[in-house]
Amino acid sequence: MRAVIQRVTSASCMVNEQITGSIDLGFLVLLGIEDADTKEDLEWLAGKIVNMRVFGDAEGLMNKALADVDGNILLISQFTLFATTKKGNRPGFTRAARPDKAIPLYESMIKQLSSLLNKTIQTGVFGADMKISLVNDGPVTIVIDTKNKE
Repeated sequence: MRAVIQRVTSASCMVNEQITGSIDLGFLVLLGIEDADTKEDLEWLAGKIVNMRVFGDAEGLMNKALADVDGNILLISQFTLFATTKKGNRPGFTRAARPDKAIPLYESMIKQLSSLLNKTIQTGVFGADMKISLVNDGPVTIVIDTKNKE
């Protein structure tokens, strides 16, 4: 799994001119799932996301996690995070998991994040043409890949 985590002051997802998810302070998380991903990858990544200390404390240092600032998550599925760009100019997406594998893992990630934060997770719509709006705070953007745990 690969996640692009952006600290935001606001973010929203729109599908067919309808808002499917919206948050104020928190993380916009773009999540890519590949065939090799497992439940263990999901649990490890969810823990990293929830415990990521990138929010400012009283001294302005990045020492606070989502729970410390009552932050939220907008989770967006994004298979393009596994684009292969070595040949030519048209990306290939063969590493990205097909929907029959990716959808259950995406739904499990929603449940896992919700359980860890004790909050509802805002989402996009898997496989839909989504329009994402955000105000990146900082900017702070972190990329995590479960294949690089060490």
